[in-house]
Order: sequence, then structure tokens, then C-alpha cells
Amino acid sequence: MDIAIVGGLHSDARKQAVERLLATVPGSVALHHDLATAVQGTVVRTVRDATGVLSTGEAPLVNDCACCALREDLVPELERLADSGLTRLAVVELWDSVEPKAMAEVITAQVHAHEGLRLTGVITAVDPALLLPYLGNGDDLMEAGLAAAPTDERTVADTWARQLEYAPVLAVADSPEADDEDRALLAQLHPTARQVPISGHGDLAGAALGGFDVEAAAAAQHPSCALLPTDADEAGVATLVWHRDRPFHPERLYQALEDLTCAAARSRGRFWLADHPDTLLGWDAAGGALCVESAGPWLASLPDAAWEMVPPVRRAAAALDWHPEHGDCCQHLVFVSPGLDREGLEEVLESCLLTDEEYAAGRDAWKHLPPAFDTLLEV
Repeated sequence: MDIAIVGGLHSDARKQAVERLLATVPGSVALHHDLATAVQGTVVRTVRDATGVLSTGEAPLVNDCACCALREDLVPELERLADSGLTRLAVVELWDSVEPKAMAEVITAQVHAHEGLRLTGVITAVDPALLLPYLGNGDDLMEAGLAAAPTDERTVADTWARQLEYAPVLAVADSPEADDEDRALLAQLHPTARQVPISGHGDLAGAALGGFDVEAAAAAQHPSCALLPTDADEAGVATLVWHRDRPFHPERLYQALEDLTCAAARSRGRFWLADHPDTLLGWDAAGGALCVESAGPWLASLPDAAWEMVPPVRRAAAALDWHPEHGDCCQHLVFVSPGLDREGLEEVLESCLLTDEEYAAGRDAWKHLPPAFDTLLEV
């Protein structure tokens, strides 16, 4: 049995995409776990086909986590459908704030244990007119009534960004309110995605059945080898790719974080701090909020023997950024936004790099610079 995941915070577009699949793929059913009732202690599961609801049920919370309950209940349901032999395609319609990456990895892990299951597609549904409002929404999911657990600290913007950028296929709703700027922003945020119209002659069924590589999808999001957007400028929307070899001065960068975070609707990538020269740092910003975290060591800091344990995609990404003196250590940041001030943004970024004198002092001296990021990195 083939399985396709359809997710996204744009609930109307998501539901349209699911209905389209049910109408066009014979023998298809949709599974949906409603997490809105999680505060009452249960998760409601619905299974339906093109004719209507086939069954409903409740799953108890697991460890006070609605997403955990979803995982515990979803796999047995998929196995039951596969064993019946009556279902060709199971469409897993995710609840609003559930991210497809987690569910894709859960399902893929189960595929190895059940030969009748195949994950063939991951799709995020998009209403282009809502793209920027959601990307700029810094509200906590808890405030918006969309939290998947009492401890859920994600925001609408960062959740939406990850939903959008993980899926290789975007099901695009026909939105009369969308304009050229909205469509340009969508194209620049995820230029490698296949965009399929939900209505009309879009082959959404083909996209759902086309195949999915969970390892490649995860690698494309990891800071060390992410498939980042390229320079672009269209319909008032611009993408700035900023690439430098010299490390950041930690204190100057820290002081500029607010300006840099608010300079674009979306920014992400990897960067290098002088006082943590061996650590690859991930940059992930949306909705006016920034997440900085360690993504492990730069390859240049690893002994040669350790390279054999590094995935080929990581080695290939490092080779593209390789510098004769400090290897793959670099700044590779991407900023995407309508009305992007390229010159102003580049000026701020350049001011945060080590000066010639600071750079010449060498790594031993760099490690004694003010440790401005230690709190963020929980060092």
C-alpha cells in the first residue's frame, strides 16, 4: 500500500488537496488525527474515502504529547489498511501544526518492518496569499491554539517554514487574492520544489505516488548540507546569498542579531564564530525570531579517519565550500523577503566579521573573544 503525507498550516488548502487525491486515486482513503481535543486527553482519528467517513476512533495521549499519540495510533491503522488489501493509497492528512519530517521518519521506519507499506509522497499544501502572513507570524502555537503538546514552544512562522521547505512537492491552491509577489516569494523560498495546482489539470496523484527519499529530505534541511535558495530578484522579492570565509566576531554579531533577524521574512544557513571555530552553527529565522544551534563539527575539525563515517552528501557539500586554509568553515546565509535591502543587509553582515587585525591574531586569540553566544548555545 502506498502512503502519501499531506500537511501544512493552510488548512483549507490542505483539505482541498486531500479531497482531490481521494477523488482521483481509486482505492484511496484519508487518515486524519485531530489534535484539537488533546487538551481533553484524547486524539480523534477519522478514516474516510471519497464517499464519506468510514470510521472514527479515539487514541489516548501518550506522555501528555498529542504527536506521540498520533505516532502510536497511526502505524497500526496503516498496517490494518495494508493487510486488508483493499486500499491502494493511504493519504495521511496531518493536523495543522504537525511537521511532515517527523511523520515521514516514523512511517519510513515502519516500512522496514512491514513489506506492504511504501511512503511514496510528502506534500505541503499552500495558499500563496497566506504565505507571507504566516511566515511573518511570530505568535507561539500555544497562543494560536495550535500547540501539539503542553511543552510546545514553536511559533507559527518557524513551523510553517519547516513544513514548506521539507516537502519536495507543494500543492498550490487557486487563490484569487494571490499576486505576483506571493508567487515569487513561494518560488524563491523553495526553488527546488515541484509546484502542483490542486485544481485544474495538476497531476497531484502522480506527485503523491512518485516516490520519496526520507534520508535525502533530511539532508536537504540539515545546516551542514542544506539545499539553500540561490540569488534571485523578481516581482519585488529578492534572495540574497551571503558567502564569506572569515569568521564572525561573536560580540558584534550578537549585537546585530535583531537587525539581521528582522531584515528578511526568512533566513537560514550555516555560520562560523571565531570563539567556537570547530563548531558548525545553524541559523534559522522566521517571524522575527531566530534559532541558533550547534549542528556538530565542521569536517575540517575532524580527523581523517572520521571522514569515512560522514555521509557522502555532507562531504559533497563541504567540498563546494572548501577553503585551502580552514576547510569547510564558512558563512553561508540566505535571506529571502519582499523589499529586501540587499546593500544594508550586506553592510551589517560585513561589519560583524573579524577585522584584518583580529583575523591575523589566529585561532588561539579568537577563543579569548567575548563569549556572547554561550547562553544561546547552552555552553
